[in-house]
Amino acid sequence: MHKTRLALLIMLAGTLAACGESSTLQVSDGTGPSPKLPEPNKTLIPTVNIAPAIGWPEGAKPTPAAGTQVAAFAEGLDHPRWLYVLPNGDVLVAETNAPPKPDDAKGIRGWVMEKVMGRAGAGVPSPNRITLLRDADHDGVAETRTVFLENLNSPFGMTLVGNDLYVADSDKLLRFPYQPGETSIKGAGTTVTDLPGGSINHHWTKNVVASQDGSKLYVSVGSNSNVAENGLEAEKGRAAIWEVDRATGQHRIFASGLRNPNGMAWEPQSGKLWTAVNERDEIGSDLVPDYITSVKDGAFYGWPFSYYGQHVDVRVNPQNPELVAKAIAPDYAVGPHTASLGLTFAEGSKLPAQFSQGAFIGQHGSWNRKPHSGYKVIFVPFEAGKPKGQPVDVLTGFLNSDEKAMGRPVGVVIDKQGDLLVADDVGNKVWRVSAAK
Repeated sequence: MHKTRLALLIMLAGTLAACGESSTLQVSDGTGPSPKLPEPNKTLIPTVNIAPAIGWPEGAKPTPAAGTQVAAFAEGLDHPRWLYVLPNGDVLVAETNAPPKPDDAKGIRGWVMEKVMGRAGAGVPSPNRITLLRDADHDGVAETRTVFLENLNSPFGMTLVGNDLYVADSDKLLRFPYQPGETSIKGAGTTVTDLPGGSINHHWTKNVVASQDGSKLYVSVGSNSNVAENGLEAEKGRAAIWEVDRATGQHRIFASGLRNPNGMAWEPQSGKLWTAVNERDEIGSDLVPDYITSVKDGAFYGWPFSYYGQHVDVRVNPQNPELVAKAIAPDYAVGPHTASLGLTFAEGSKLPAQFSQGAFIGQHGSWNRKPHSGYKVIFVPFEAGKPKGQPVDVLTGFLNSDEKAMGRPVGVVIDKQGDLLVADDVGNKVWRVSAAK
C-alpha cells in the first residue's frame, strides 16, 4: 500500500474514533419492557468509542454484587467465549475468534472498522478449539485442563443429547460421539447440517441448544451485515433461529428478523425458548436497545426493515411494509449497544435469594455509544415466566478508570455447584461468582 494512502487511512481511523454524537439518555432509559426510543440520529461518521483491550493487572478482578464473591475458575485461556457444563460437572469452554472473512472488510470504511475493532481485542487468530476444565476436588478452581476438541472452525455453541455432543462451528453444525468422563475426543465430527458462512460471515458466532425431549436442535444464525447493506441475497437463512431435526438434519426457520441472536436458554417455568439479541448500530448512541425475548414459532422480529416492533429503519432499501406490519416487539430491552450475548437462567443457582429466579446476561460492551454501555453481567428478575422489575448488576468493574477494558464478559452458565461461571475473552479467564462466605 502506498505510504501516503496508508497515512490517510490511519488518520481516518483516528477521526472515526474521535467523532460522532453522544447519548442524551441513560442506559436505564433503554431498559425494560417499554424502552425509550428517541428519533434516529444517523451521522456522516458513525460513533466509534472503543474501550481498548488491555487485560487484567496482576491480582485485579471484577467487582461482584453484594452478598457474592468472585474468583478465577480458570486463567491463561486463549479468547474464551462460550461455556457448557457436562452432566458430570466438567466445563467445556470454546476458545475461539472470528474465522477469515475477507469480504467483510472491503473498502476504506471496512478497513478502518477492522483496525478500530481490533483495539477491542477481537483481532487475534482463532484458537479453534474446545477445552475441558475439571474441578475434581470442588474447591472452585479447575485443576485439570485438556484439549477436548481441536481443528474446528471458530466454534461457539455446544450441547449434549445422550452421547451425542453437538458443536456449532461458524459454517456447520457438527456431531461428535461422547463418553461420560472422557477428557478429549479424537474422532472426526459428522456434519448435521451446513450453516450460513462464506467470505462475509459478518456475525459468525453460531449457538445451539436442544429441545426438552432432545428431538430438535435450535441454532442461532446472526445477520451478514448491520442493516442489509450487503444486499438481501447475502442474508438468506440469517438473522434467524433455525429448528433442526436431530435425526435427519432437515431444518426450517423457527423465528426470523433477529439481527444477532447469541444466548439461548429454556425458561424453566414456562418452558419457552428465550434468546439474547444484539441489535443494530449507527443510528445514535441511544438506539437500538439490545434485548432478551421469548421466541415464538414463526414470529418475525423486524430486522432489517424495522426495530423494536414496527419502527421503520429508513436506511434499508428496498423497504418491506408488509413484513414490517407483522413484526412483533421483543419482551425486554437490556440497554442500547450493550452487546448482550450471554444468557442463562438461574435454575440450579445457589447465589443469594435475589438471584434465584430470572436470567443472567453477559454484556460484552459497546463500541457505537458515548459513553460506554455494557461491560458487565446483569440479572433480570422473572416472575411467572416473565421479566419483572429492573436489572441488577452481578459483575462490574471490567473497565478501568481510563475506560480501558481489562475484560469483556461473554458466555454465562450455572455450574454443578450452583455458581455462575463467566467467560471473559479479553481477560482470558473464566470467572466464578458464588455466594459470599
